[in-house]
Amino acid sequence: MWENVDFFEKSLVFCGFKKSLLDEISRIGKRKKFNKDAVILFERQADSALIFVLEGKIRLSKISEEGSEVNLAILEKSDFWGDTSLLDGLPPNVNITAEEDCEIFLLKREDFLKLLDRKSELSIQLISALTQKLNSANQKIRSLSLKASEGKVASVLMQLINKSGEVSNGKIEIQKLPLQQELADMAGTSRETISRTLHSFAKKGLIELQGSNLKITDYEKFKELNH
Repeated sequence: MWENVDFFEKSLVFCGFKKSLLDEISRIGKRKKFNKDAVILFERQADSALIFVLEGKIRLSKISEEGSEVNLAILEKSDFWGDTSLLDGLPPNVNITAEEDCEIFLLKREDFLKLLDRKSELSIQLISALTQKLNSANQKIRSLSLKASEGKVASVLMQLINKSGEVSNGKIEIQKLPLQQELADMAGTSRETISRTLHSFAKKGLIELQGSNLKITDYEKFKELNH
């Protein structure tokens, strides 16, 4: 084990773990030195493992159908590879070679799983960390989904503005806005999405809704949603 386990904080799997648990994990890994051009792992011919570069550089590559090596990335000191493979168990999908004389920290999946068996606290921490990351990913997906929906709805409203929009008190007004289901059909989405998106526009101050009338309060900013 070595004192500095800060690199774990960069990992998708171990970010946020207690230092005491990171110390446990570091104890079961091994520090290894490789000379330049030495093969560290062969694609699909090695066990799943986490590799952290302590010194030097390593090269990730694949062999093309023609038999030539295709370089994918160069990892330097403090870079890492393979943390998620500790969980999914998939073999390496790249060849890993020493780009120059280097030293790495290598943590094999089988050793990591044995530690999980012994340390229930580690399993709980792992589940908690992965749950947080899953929730974060879901939030990002919802955000992207809303953004895509905003673009669709904005496009439909722009069509209505170009067709029948009127200027009133410095604002562009659409009188007798179509029913939400009609807007949904025009945008290729659901009525619920129309309702949610119009509410979002109003909350951002982009539109004002009064019954079946809709006013665009900031036309230039609203146009940007259509791009």
